[in-house]
Amino acid sequence: MGLMAVGATHVGSSYNVNKEEYMRSWIIGIVLGLLVVAPGTGYAADMAGDAKWTISLTKDYTASPWTSQVGWSNRAIGKLGFGAKNLLLGWTDLFVEPKQTMDEGGNVLVGLGKGLWEGVLNTVGGAVHIVTFPITGLDAPLPGGGTQVLS
Repeated sequence: MGLMAVGATHVGSSYNVNKEEYMRSWIIGIVLGLLVVAPGTGYAADMAGDAKWTISLTKDYTASPWTSQVGWSNRAIGKLGFGAKNLLLGWTDLFVEPKQTMDEGGNVLVGLGKGLWEGVLNTVGGAVHIVTFPITGLDAPLPGGGTQVLS
């Protein structure tokens, strides 16, 4: 007899997984994932721009460039474009950061680690901006203001 899933019962040669346990594990996984991706949310009263709330993806609380746009439609379009750019090009930090670190006389491995981390944050942050683009009062500041490619 092989391994059985938690809450599973053996029926003939197949297993029936308890649907309630399955859903509970999915909900716990989603909640934990959200806590990892967005560790903090806070009031952004001291931030520049019109964003009133921020999702902390980084310790750099520099407002995203779209927050300085005037009018809801301009901010929403700017947020959507900023999100698309970071979602599609966030991975380029994997190459940009090591080069910048080497140009500054630093260790290439440190730059590679920083590039990997910022690339993931920029890509995830781009997705957050795309999903929340109609909510222009919510900002997710990205490290270094997001990817610098096409800027």
